[in-house]
Amino acid sequence: MSHAAAGAVPAAPGAASKGSPPQPVFGPRLAAGLFGIFLAAMMAGLNNRVGGLGLVDVRGALGFAQDDASWLGTAYAAGELVAMPFATWFAITMSLRRFHLAMLCTSLALALLLPLVHNLPLLLALRALQGVASGALIPLLMMAALRFLPPPIRLHGLALYSMTATFAPNLAVWLAGQWSDQWHDWRLIYWHIVPLGLLAVPLVAWGIPAMPPAPARWKGGNWFGMACAVVGLSLLTVGLDQGVRLDWLRSPLVAWALACGLALTALYLFTEWWHPAPFIKLQLLRRRNLWLGFTIFVGLLVVMASSAALPAAYLGAVQGYRPLQSAPLGLIVGLPQLLVAPAVALLLYRKWVDARKLMALGLALMALACWLGARLTADWTWGEFAWAQVLQCLGQPMAVVSLLFLATSVVQPMEGPYVAGTVNALRALGTLLGGALISQLVAVRGRFHAEMLLDLAGLSGRSPAAVIDPATLATLVPQQSLVLATADGYRVLAVLALLLIPLALRLQHIPAPTIAAVARVPATPAATVPSSPNV
Repeated sequence: MSHAAAGAVPAAPGAASKGSPPQPVFGPRLAAGLFGIFLAAMMAGLNNRVGGLGLVDVRGALGFAQDDASWLGTAYAAGELVAMPFATWFAITMSLRRFHLAMLCTSLALALLLPLVHNLPLLLALRALQGVASGALIPLLMMAALRFLPPPIRLHGLALYSMTATFAPNLAVWLAGQWSDQWHDWRLIYWHIVPLGLLAVPLVAWGIPAMPPAPARWKGGNWFGMACAVVGLSLLTVGLDQGVRLDWLRSPLVAWALACGLALTALYLFTEWWHPAPFIKLQLLRRRNLWLGFTIFVGLLVVMASSAALPAAYLGAVQGYRPLQSAPLGLIVGLPQLLVAPAVALLLYRKWVDARKLMALGLALMALACWLGARLTADWTWGEFAWAQVLQCLGQPMAVVSLLFLATSVVQPMEGPYVAGTVNALRALGTLLGGALISQLVAVRGRFHAEMLLDLAGLSGRSPAAVIDPATLATLVPQQSLVLATADGYRVLAVLALLLIPLALRLQHIPAPTIAAVARVPATPAATVPSSPNV
């Protein structure tokens, strides 16, 4: 087949298995349904991020200890990661509209219930269940975009999906500040998604076409592998999310969680490779733009922590900022995505644009933003981060949308559900990994700089004129060590962004998609697809 247009073409007549429904005609009704799926995916992203940012207020209102309350974020992240590899399979089996509405309504019902629960074990269970329901919504956005959007606007669907990683996390900072600092009602941290979800429900119900379910698929599912994945991915989440707090392998819980999680996840992947009807098709990773693109994607998610996690942590610890005071940083990056991401998609349709070079430019801008951030001092407020955030605003969509185009362009439309599940599982895992790596780096470098500063203070103290008051020293050393450690974090992320550039240039070149190229793409024989995606 022609890799140049495979990911940007409609399903050819022969590309579907026997019994598959015809390709729906794109029009206002289907556009409304896709917009509902987009709103639901944004709701899921906000639910995750706002819940984490507002955890301090939830803990204070309910009287939970800090260590106990930290498991609320872990429970949600575990549920989200567990759902992502399997969401598209269940959407095909139950029909996209039915499964999406079930997950959306479940997430909304739990959002209404959560503020009324004051028992921590029950709250953990409900938050994990909400993570499963919300986590299933994000892969369905990519699946629907690849399935329903015609070639002239399909890249804009990928741009909408990219906003779940660039728009929602940054807007969440402002929203968390509004609910906790402006409205002074911690319950809105959970309830704020309800209006958005209620708007998405009728749009999806009316706009997404009714497709018949495929009950025969239930008998052929890789249920043993799924059981291994559910336990394994949950344990990996526990290990990564609690590792910094519990000092990694010095904690038996973290050590066993990581070891067992890796073993069970590896067993799941082994069963998926050999299963005739897998949830995710690992054989697709033989294609360079997939295995190399997914590797870059994980590194890119780590680098993207420089636009949200690092400045927010610094401002909160050094300047005492609440989320509302840090909100301008998120808005600088998040709000322009409504224009920048579609603009990047338009560029990718131009014949003279090489997606690999556009992606490299985005990574270079992110690296430059990190170098600017590495100049920070203890006097910085949010205004000093503004130029770095502007560079992030431009660089992130260039890198993410270009990468999604290069990766999805080497798969047939029938393979879209497999790619959507894999991308989103890696996205959830990469976000966890990035948070753990940055937190550990700042902690380790913070201890190093604290020791160096104390040694310097000890040497200076030998001179009576340079004696530092112990109270001043107790305040100054932690502050300055955190500033230096955060600067080190920025430098490491800048180097990582630069290292990703040659990898991006090694991806296979994909020309801009055209309607004429679509007509030349041969149909994929039905026998190459193990199951029919009746979405």
